[in-house]
Amino acid sequence: MSWFIARRCLGLVLTLWCVFTVSFLLMRAVPGGPYSGERKLPPEIEENIKHRYKLDLPIYRQYLIELGNVAHGDFGLSMRLLDFNVNQVIGQGLPISAALGIFALSYALVLGLSAGIVSALYRGSWADWLLMSLATVGIAVPSFVIAGLAILLFVFAIPVFPAAGWGTLRQLVLPAMCLGTLYAAEIARITRTGMLDALSQDFVRTARAKGLSHLAVALRHALPSAMLPVVSFLGPAVAGILTGSVVIERIFAIPGLGWHFVQAALQRDYTLAMGLVLLYTLLLYVMNFLVDLSYGILDPRVELK
Repeated sequence: MSWFIARRCLGLVLTLWCVFTVSFLLMRAVPGGPYSGERKLPPEIEENIKHRYKLDLPIYRQYLIELGNVAHGDFGLSMRLLDFNVNQVIGQGLPISAALGIFALSYALVLGLSAGIVSALYRGSWADWLLMSLATVGIAVPSFVIAGLAILLFVFAIPVFPAAGWGTLRQLVLPAMCLGTLYAAEIARITRTGMLDALSQDFVRTARAKGLSHLAVALRHALPSAMLPVVSFLGPAVAGILTGSVVIERIFAIPGLGWHFVQAALQRDYTLAMGLVLLYTLLLYVMNFLVDLSYGILDPRVELK
């Protein structure tokens, strides 16, 4: 186990360094820069700005300076958000995106697992057909369509939730449901497939032969094995959902990281884009690491190497 953790920590450092290097080179290779907009700045002001952000230095010196700052956890000043550094932007936006993501993921797990289990237990029935049809629709329909329909239904037709904003539980419920619907549909289909495979295994037949009820066999014996593909899906899904959804956060006016992620790319905000890319890489790597650890818990036959 200790060797496994040490290898993963080393892999994390190398992955972050590779992502940093590739992102740095790609951002500098694209024509233009943070201040090459339609309105041309006076030469003196542009020179002062470039000096402030070290953009007047050779590329290799910019790389070394930025790499050293990132290694110490300092992503620097945002080039477009005046008087804000990247650490402050992440510190303010990440808890909001995380709260939205955790609520959405909880909703997706409860709904998706329940639908997948019921669909597998009653394979070929009208319940199976209905649940899988809804799951297919949930996967196919874009999130902005789901959000629009939810606003029309639960804000205007049945005024239960507010249309936008942040700060109360009622403002959290509707965007979390819209964000979690796609993931719930994916989890439902994956759970159904995993359950059908597990229910056909010999150990499940043995459990049935011992006289256990159909539900007990499904939940205590088949479900842990069926959870392996679900857990694999949750690794990147959690990382993506925690960093926020651009569409959902934009529609419901939620001040999370999703909007900053796109704006940093569009406005050539090198430092903010780098900070968010590295944050997403870190979350993705950590979640995949936790997924690998969970394999050994769900299936003792899995060895961590």
